Amino acid sequence: MIYGGFAQIYDKFMDLPYEDWADYIQAIWARFNCAPTLVLDLACGTGGLTAVLARRGYDMIGIDISAEMLAIARQKDAAGILYLQQDMCGFELYGTVDAIICACDGINYLLEDADLARTFALCANYLNPGGILIFDINTEYKFKHILADNTFAATCEDAAYIWENFYDEDEKINEYAITCFTQDQNGKTYSRFEEVHMQRAYLQQEIEAALQKAGFELKACYHELSFEAPAADSQRIFFVAAVKKKGGIT
Repeated sequence: MIYGGFAQIYDKFMDLPYEDWADYIQAIWARFNCAPTLVLDLACGTGGLTAVLARRGYDMIGIDISAEMLAIARQKDAAGILYLQQDMCGFELYGTVDAIICACDGINYLLEDADLARTFALCANYLNPGGILIFDINTEYKFKHILADNTFAATCEDAAYIWENFYDEDEKINEYAITCFTQDQNGKTYSRFEEVHMQRAYLQQEIEAALQKAGFELKACYHELSFEAPAADSQRIFFVAAVKKKGGIT
């Protein structure tokens, strides 16, 4: 299971600017006249962004497939957040929501066209009229030229990881082989565990076609945390979409 053992050290090494991401998401909502009350965070992980938005007054639902990631999310200041362990391409809610976000390249984990289509169809099904979907993806440029066949490593006082990458240009799949070390309670020995993650590179036009098929209208594409158009060397692209008609679940 991905994000099993790695969940233990995710927050130690993935020091993401959640406050900046929340600022950006709120700016998008304002730009598109969306004033949500109830927000769904798909692939919410350890709930970093979910918790920030909850502290800013939004009613939050967080969905993730990893029980280990959600366990860490629940240990934080949950602020009444409802966390559900579900696969994002088959999630179920009790009712509709005003906005949906999927941050930190969660969409790239959908490896099959059918999974992408079903995820977007579910989002369309559970969005209230006037609601918008915001998500980001790692670009093929990032997989080919930044991650490529490179190896990354990092250490802290009680943990370490080695992260190896391989990008298959024909299949458009990036494989992450992650080896982690965590200090045991005795403080003298370390436990080792390994995980393999895979993400798919999607072209901008592939995403747009899948959104349209699910009943969305693509409102905007932006270079990472900006309101500029994506460039050829953009490593992350944000998408903003609104439901033009209620999409059925295929």
